[in-house]
Amino acid sequence: MSGMYSYLKARFGVASSDEGATAVEYGIMVALIAIVIIVAVIAVGQNLLSVFTEVAENLELNGAEG
Repeated sequence: MSGMYSYLKARFGVASSDEGATAVEYGIMVALIAIVIIVAVIAVGQNLLSVFTEVAENLELNGAEG
């Protein structure tokens, strides 16, 4: 692994510190967390939509409409 790092450092001028790699790792972690949150919100939103639709239909069937 260090041979590849040395090659990349020499070839592309990669910084010698690990700060860049840490920032990238945190960026990837934040992106993955954001994806999980978006998927969860979409799933919960779909479930809530079906619940509210069912409640509205039951209200209409029971004559409790405004």
